Order: sequence, then structure tokens, then C-alpha cells
Amino acid sequence: MNQITVWTKQHEKVLDELEQTGRYRAKKEYIIKDLEEHANLVLETYDWLVKHSPDAANKPEGVTYPVWVSFQQEATMLPSPGTVILQLSVDSHMVTPVNIAKWGAILNYSYIPLDQQDAHRHQQLLEDYGVSDPQAYMTQFYPQIKREIIGSWDRLFDPEVRLGNDLEYGLLWEVQKEWIVNVMR
Repeated sequence: MNQITVWTKQHEKVLDELEQTGRYRAKKEYIIKDLEEHANLVLETYDWLVKHSPDAANKPEGVTYPVWVSFQQEATMLPSPGTVILQLSVDSHMVTPVNIAKWGAILNYSYIPLDQQDAHRHQQLLEDYGVSDPQAYMTQFYPQIKREIIGSWDRLFDPEVRLGNDLEYGLLWEVQKEWIVNVMR
């Protein structure tokens, strides 16, 4: 197997869970606690991500949400009080790459265009209706535009569709204690 090194920023209590159970799995209540009043907005996109991830069939039983990892240490969020950075060594096939710009579009309830021509077409549609992607997504008044936005999200995992740059984060379904190479506080 091809081993790669990845990093993830986690609450320090994740280390306790890893010590006690040998693994850590992201849970809805953790996300709600972390994101507070924004949780419901983000969880909607996370639910979509879990259903549409190319390795969703490999998701272990009992796993709700993925754990985010960085492929470069410098791309990991800086440690802050109450958090740790875990350096992990994992089999490369266990990590699903996610384009940061495309994921950002999804978090903003935006359309991911197939190409420049498609981007122009979609922008013209929005202008014709006098609405933005987030407005169309979050109201009941533009169901056809909302379906188009959600349908475009399948391009998240299509490497042929480019948006912004090629920077990526990764997803793991869980962290296992034996994968930890280093803990940074």
C-alpha cells in the first residue's frame, strides 16, 4: 500500500477518544458544537457530501461525517487553545481528495460550472431572475435553479471540471490511533 502523510486539526478531546477507543469518528454533535449558529447551514452540505462521496460505499458502519485532512502541513489550520494537530500516516486509497474552491462553492450554495460557457449561461439565468445562487437555494421560489445548483455539485469529484485552483483537502471516514505519527500542540 502507498502510505501518505496528512494532517488534521482536532479538539484535544479527540486524543482522549483515540486513547480510549482506538479511533475517532466525526459526529453531528461535534460539528454543531464547533460551528454553533452556523451548524445547520453547513450540515446540509455535509449531508450532501456524505451521500455523494465517491467512496460512500466504503463508509464504515456507524460513521456519520468525514474527518477533514490537509495534504500539506502548512495548509492545516494553526493550532489554537484546546486543539491539536495530528500528523497521520494512512494508505492513500483511504483519502478522498476534495478541491477546496469547489467545496467552497458548495458551502456558499453556489453553482459549479462545467466550463466558462456554462458559467456565463448560469450567470445570465440568475440575472434574468434577479437572484443570486444563495437566494435561489435558500428560498422556495426558484426550485428549478436550486435543482441546477445541487446537480452541479456532482462536479466536486470530477477532476476535469476546474474552478479556481487545484488545491485540495482530503476526507477520511475515521482516524485510527495507530495512524498517528506526531501530535502538535
